[in-house]
Amino acid sequence: MRVAVVGGGLAGLAAALSCADAGAEVTLYEARSRLGGATFSFERNGLELDNGQHVALRCCTAYLEFLRRIGADHLLPLQRRLHVPVLREDRPPALLSRSGLRPPFHLAATLLRYSPLALRERLAAARAAQALGKLNSGDPALDGQTFADWLRGQGQSENAIAALWNLIALPTLNLPADQASLAVAVKVFRTGLLDAADASDIGVPAVPFRRLHAEPAAAAIEASGGTVLTSTPVESVSSDGHVVLDSGTEEADAVILALPHDSVASVAPEGAVDADALAALGTSPIVNLHVHYDRPVLEQPLAAALDSPVQWIFDRTDASGAREGQLVAISLSHAVDEIGVSVAELQSRFLPALARLLPRAREAEVIDFAATHEPRATFRAAPGTGRLRPGARTAVPGLYLAGSWTDTGWPATMESAVRSGVRAAELAIGEAAA
Repeated sequence: MRVAVVGGGLAGLAAALSCADAGAEVTLYEARSRLGGATFSFERNGLELDNGQHVALRCCTAYLEFLRRIGADHLLPLQRRLHVPVLREDRPPALLSRSGLRPPFHLAATLLRYSPLALRERLAAARAAQALGKLNSGDPALDGQTFADWLRGQGQSENAIAALWNLIALPTLNLPADQASLAVAVKVFRTGLLDAADASDIGVPAVPFRRLHAEPAAAAIEASGGTVLTSTPVESVSSDGHVVLDSGTEEADAVILALPHDSVASVAPEGAVDADALAALGTSPIVNLHVHYDRPVLEQPLAAALDSPVQWIFDRTDASGAREGQLVAISLSHAVDEIGVSVAELQSRFLPALARLLPRAREAEVIDFAATHEPRATFRAAPGTGRLRPGARTAVPGLYLAGSWTDTGWPATMESAVRSGVRAAELAIGEAAA
């Protein structure tokens, strides 16, 4: 069986590998000179940086299995237990952590001691978490309201929404609670925090994404008999399974389109996908900052921030190959106020903010400052998203979709991307054999 996979991001790599492992003759086509899609690495001043800081949780089972399959799981160390310092200017850090108790008691201590909230807010947050754990993310009714509206109905103050709920919702949904669908938020909080005690333990890549995803995945696909072609754009796919390239056409028994949602309709056969629905998914931007200091300024491997333009900050010194000082990455989700801003303006805005959060940064010198802009980083996980996200099948037999934007039940994460690729591969192989 011949399978063509169009797109070399995580979804495409997972789809191609799954098909190759099932015995199919697989060719993966990637238009760019690199693999990795939304998780890629680049060189700057002798260091290797990632375009954005992505993390995984222990509940990301499909993604972790993908890493095991390509032999890279040891390059994503997981916390023994969730531990996130929450930095505030001129105040002691707060802490998000878990105990070894069973759910929901594993989060009780951190909620009751969470100093950004008053005691009454902490007790109300515990009650809201209990109510959240009873909701079903698959209930279509939940997709009709925002997460913040539901939280307010549960007695959550504006301070609690900003200082607790958005601390998790914003980076996982790439939207604030005021704009995010309740259904997707329920998925994040139930699967990532409430249903299992260890689900929220965080894994941060120890190496650049090129070494974590692109290179080992390509090697695994080729070792299973597949072919990986970069710098090979696909112009279109015909309804009879022809993949149209600059150099001619290739035939396939099944085609998996693993492209961004705003690119699929231009490649797919006419009528294969609902172009209007895909356009309505919209986009939400992400900006990442890469700051190389001449000395260590961040004491922890990662931290969150409150009451600051900084959201999350990570130590990427060893991963980047830096031999002096410390390189930190700042991830800015739903970066609507930063996406159109120049690097110079970002530097003038964020270096003082970092100095206010990190006392050691006040005396440190900046060796380098870089920014990566991703204006279409993810779809908008807003109310109504559920009916817009397509499944893996299309209206054309033998043509399938993969991508974190498809109907995986997850937000636009690495887990969603891998799940979508595996699902598309299962259908492609299974339906061809039927």
